Amino acid sequence: MVPIVVEVTCSLVVWLFLYACCCCCNKHRSYEWSCRLVTLLHGVIVTCLSGYVAFLDGPWPLTHAGSANTSLQIHVLSLTLGYFIFDLGWCLYFKTEGDLMLFHHTLSICGMIMVLGLGKSATEVNAVVFVSEITNPLLQARWFLREVGCYQSVLGEVVDFFFVFLFLVLRIGGGAFIMYAMVTSPEPIWLLKAGGLAMYVVSLGFMVEICRFARRKMLKKYRSWTGLRRMNAPVKTNGNLTAH
Repeated sequence: MVPIVVEVTCSLVVWLFLYACCCCCNKHRSYEWSCRLVTLLHGVIVTCLSGYVAFLDGPWPLTHAGSANTSLQIHVLSLTLGYFIFDLGWCLYFKTEGDLMLFHHTLSICGMIMVLGLGKSATEVNAVVFVSEITNPLLQARWFLREVGCYQSVLGEVVDFFFVFLFLVLRIGGGAFIMYAMVTSPEPIWLLKAGGLAMYVVSLGFMVEICRFARRKMLKKYRSWTGLRRMNAPVKTNGNLTAH
């Protein structure tokens, strides 16, 4: 357990160092800009690593829930745990996130600590990390596009589409399969199963917010389209000039 604690501590120090470097290089920007740069970097790295573990290195999470942790799974979760500790501390200090996001971070930290301490069930937790973090780079891209004034563009539309699509297909759909495999397997302890179900409920809470966002955006697009049609509609006249 001591090597894992050292690895998590080193991960936390690395993320703090990267954040400090971003702050120094972006003094004209806000602290949130630097934090989101770190979040974007973490999202890309951890999505690639957790995806490799889930699909190539194995074992397969839907059939081997509760299996012993592999060394690569331990490295990935230690890296992610260090980041989540950093991000939770940042959010609490600057008070930028709501209760739902703070609860999500707390559950994630507790779940990873439990899995690393028990020495098993990293297979399904790593899969949860993958389906959760794959949309993170797109979420950060939306924020950066808004900050630089490029959100109302084709690129903004593409980012929004893939964010909503991947969230619903992987985080909600794929997450449901992972939760089912975890709950029905006799290997994971009941506390980990309860934590997994709580994480999925949090994802459903995020889904409600995303669906509301998508509904507002579609209504706005529809109203803009109908308004444009009315403006471009041909004016019916009898051929005579109107007196002024």
